[in-house]
Amino acid sequence: MLCSKTGVDLCLDCLKEAPGAERESAKWIFPLYDYRHPTIKKSLWLLKYKGKKRLANIFAEIIYDKILEELSELSILENFVKPILIPIPLSPKRYRERGYNQAELICKELIKIDNARNKEINFSLENNILIKIKETEHQARIKNRNVRLKNLIGSFAVKNSELIKKRNIILIDDITTTGATLNEARKILKQAGARKVIAFTVAH
Repeated sequence: MLCSKTGVDLCLDCLKEAPGAERESAKWIFPLYDYRHPTIKKSLWLLKYKGKKRLANIFAEIIYDKILEELSELSILENFVKPILIPIPLSPKRYRERGYNQAELICKELIKIDNARNKEINFSLENNILIKIKETEHQARIKNRNVRLKNLIGSFAVKNSELIKKRNIILIDDITTTGATLNEARKILKQAGARKVIAFTVAH
C-alpha cells in the first residue's frame, strides 16, 4: 500500500507530496514527477503490471491540469488548438500479455475529466492511429541511449493518416527515460502530416 487511506492505492494528496520531475527532457516533453521517488515508482509499477487500473484516473487528474496550463500558452503562441490525444501503443504481443495499455487508460480518463468539467471540449482521443508494428526489447533494460534509439527504429506506424493531417498532437505515456520512444513516435507522426507534437508523461 502506498496510501494511508483504507482501500486506496494512491490518492491525490499522496501525489501532491511527490517531487516534480527535475531531470532534463526535451522542451516538447512535459513529465510531471521524478520516477526515482518510491511512491511514483511503485504506483506506476502497480498500474502497468498489476492491473491497478484505478490509478490511471489519479494520474489523469494531475496530467489534465498540466495539459490545460500548457495549452493556455501554446494555443496563443503557437496556434496549438484542438489537439488529438494519442497514447504510446504497445505491441500486439505485449497488449495480449497485459490485457490493456496503461497510456490508453490514462487518455480515456483525461477525456472523461474534460467532458465532465468543460462545455467546450479541449481535445479528442484517437487510439487507432499510432500503432506498434515491431516487437522491441523493453527500453528500461537498455542503458545506452543510442542503442535505445536503434531498438525503436521502424517500430511504429500510422494508420488513418488523414485524421492527423495538419493536426496538433499530444502524446501520452507513463514514463520517459531518455525520450527515445517519444522521439520515434513524434518522428513518425510528423512524417504522416501532423502539425505539431508535444508529450506528457507521469514521470521522468
